Amino acid sequence: MMDPVSALHIRVKGVVQGVGFRPFVYGLATKLCLKGWVSNTTSGVAMEVEGPASTLDTFLRDLVESAPPLSRIEHLESQPIPPKGRPRFEIRESQVEVGYVLVSPDVATCEECRSEVFDPEDRRYRYPFTNCTNCGPRFTIIADVPYDRPLTTMAPFIMCPACQSEYDDPLNRRFHAQPNACPVCGPRVWLAPSSARGREALAVPEGDPQNSRTIEACAGLLRSGAVLALKGLGGFHLACDATNPRAVQTLRERKRRSEKPLAVMMASLDKIHQHCVILTREEELLRSPACPIVLLEWRIESTVCRDVAPGNRYLGVMLPYTPLHHLLLDAVGHPLVMTSGNISEEPIAQDNEEAWNRLRSLADAFLFHNREIYARYDDSVWFAPALSDEKGGTSPAVQPIRRSRGYAPYPLRLPFSSRPLLACGPELKNTFCFAREQYAFLGQHIGDMENLETLEHFETSIRVYERLFRLRPEALVHDLHPDYLSTRYAEERASREHLPLVGVQHHHAHAVSCMVDNGRTEPVIAVTLDGTGFGPDGTIWGGEWLLADARGFHRVAWLEPLPLPGGDTGIRNPGRIAVAYLHRTLGHVPPLPFTLVMGEAETKTVCTQVDKRINLARTSSCGRLFDAVAAIGGGRIRVTYEAQAAIEMEMVSQSVSEGYSYDLRSSNRSPEQSIQWGETGGLPSVRSTLEVGLKPLLTSVVEDVLQKKSLSDVGSKFHRGLATIMGEVCSLIAEQTGLKEIALSGGCFQNRLLLKTAVEELRKRGLRPLLHRNAPTNDGGISLGQAAVGHFSLT
Repeated sequence: MMDPVSALHIRVKGVVQGVGFRPFVYGLATKLCLKGWVSNTTSGVAMEVEGPASTLDTFLRDLVESAPPLSRIEHLESQPIPPKGRPRFEIRESQVEVGYVLVSPDVATCEECRSEVFDPEDRRYRYPFTNCTNCGPRFTIIADVPYDRPLTTMAPFIMCPACQSEYDDPLNRRFHAQPNACPVCGPRVWLAPSSARGREALAVPEGDPQNSRTIEACAGLLRSGAVLALKGLGGFHLACDATNPRAVQTLRERKRRSEKPLAVMMASLDKIHQHCVILTREEELLRSPACPIVLLEWRIESTVCRDVAPGNRYLGVMLPYTPLHHLLLDAVGHPLVMTSGNISEEPIAQDNEEAWNRLRSLADAFLFHNREIYARYDDSVWFAPALSDEKGGTSPAVQPIRRSRGYAPYPLRLPFSSRPLLACGPELKNTFCFAREQYAFLGQHIGDMENLETLEHFETSIRVYERLFRLRPEALVHDLHPDYLSTRYAEERASREHLPLVGVQHHHAHAVSCMVDNGRTEPVIAVTLDGTGFGPDGTIWGGEWLLADARGFHRVAWLEPLPLPGGDTGIRNPGRIAVAYLHRTLGHVPPLPFTLVMGEAETKTVCTQVDKRINLARTSSCGRLFDAVAAIGGGRIRVTYEAQAAIEMEMVSQSVSEGYSYDLRSSNRSPEQSIQWGETGGLPSVRSTLEVGLKPLLTSVVEDVLQKKSLSDVGSKFHRGLATIMGEVCSLIAEQTGLKEIALSGGCFQNRLLLKTAVEELRKRGLRPLLHRNAPTNDGGISLGQAAVGHFSLT
């Protein structure tokens, strides 16, 4: 006996638009001989299906288990409806309704499209904008939802009959691929020398497009040592031959980035293996649809010139993620530096005219194209720390350093349902975060909020998210630092729109970011080590042990606060920090090699600053301690980018069993003197708080230097000593509170050696470290923590 005909109305939410979900549904329904329809809506995908009940059960199962690889089903709702006797299954026009849909990030070129680009028999041979439903631009071209071509920057390009036929065929992999195009009807590239007149350079050339010849001409320029401004997915890159030292140096001089590492793009995994050591988890990142930059161990025999990442054992490498990149790398035959198209500290250039005005002094020529970019989008950066797991094996842990292209705007899952709010993030490595229901929409990397151009990028990006995801915050959350541009934005907008305003301490946000990244909000011990964070006591924090949950925190231990000459500007001078630290802790500055380089006059000036408290800040910053030890040990006394001295010390340091001595109880205070913040009634109490004295540690460093120990020796012992401090302080707090989970957050945990030794020290004491997974451990993850604290502060 045949099953009676039944019918279901199904709604699917998640990343289900622009990823081939409707053709998948169409193919599944027709294979099972079901009737009905499927359609995009402004809140996801809706469908009606009818057929035998047992077949509908199979359809529902396969809908989830066999969904397209780029889709992410967050919620599926199915309701019985009366059968309507529909004659077939069809794909309907999009529906407009109240709601929002999750938008896919941009996706790297799939293997099928890459094969077509290099196939002389294919009509898209050497076409730089080839894509399908499995790959190509998404977030960067979407002006609004539902994700249909008229609401993208592809709207001006009318498909030719061949492309339209593909677009209309439900069984074709380009069915409703909104960026679908070919050399006949799609975007095109052109080359313009920087010496051209602006109007001529920016005008799309007339006549038949010569995409392939243009790319060959660009390759010739790069092989000759030129710097090229290249329009990509989310903005412009500056490119040069990574094996040409003169070209790399020219790029550095023009970009005003004298030593900070540059990213490199290589044509294939085989090419990367020639230059770098690749672990399995790193290869998975490189090959993923997100195609981020991955920090890899650099082979000594690599022909990539050392000026690309001076003083560094790791090279930031990515694979080509657009057909244009594939074609260019193939034509050049060498790895290419591929760095953000900007002058240091400015946002990446987005459109042609902006790039022409901002980058003309940096580039010898421009590779333009005429597909507009709707959302500015930097490359993402990830790393895979060499950690052991709890059983002694190798941990598969990977962490983002910068979460942007390929990941944003896909949201993170919250372990609670949030009211709608906007967290505005910190000043450095800024991201913002919208929280809504169970989602945290952690925005793409904005950068350092130190100029009006970056503030404008920040504000524009917020408006994009509000429009795409129908977000309207009911409260604003900000860092406690009163002078941050993000704080001022929050204050001004809250005043203008009469919204509640919540201030969150910097390191509490760090801690909660790590907690939420691990799916929890209940109390933990948090170790937050970074460079700078505004403390409620008026000092600069950065070496903190907190008892924290999503509502509040106790500050229960910290590194001894020491004088920072010049305040925030002093971070560019590790030598001055070292002098100030030694003068305060030892009472004098021994004649060490670094002081001879600085000179007697500068050394005395710093000592006078400390004695008379002139232009000084007090800081417990672990980042500044790294700077001081690096300078004392023979490393950098001046830096050209953030944390350079610490990074270069890490590069020469090894994992050792011996660490420097320290004084765990140089200051012992009562609980009444500890800093408390927020509603902390649910947190355990402690009998005493600890200030970790640094005089013994710094004395030991000085003794080693006087014995002519190398920076490698000093750095190795310092990393182990600091990890031991972490482990012992956490053990003492755990004994008093019963807490065993330790959240590790802050920019210092990007240091692979520190992270590795800290995890070892915690695990051997029976403690469980919580590490970042999806949000950066640096300040790029702070807005996630702010959003969670903001929600609980308002409930």
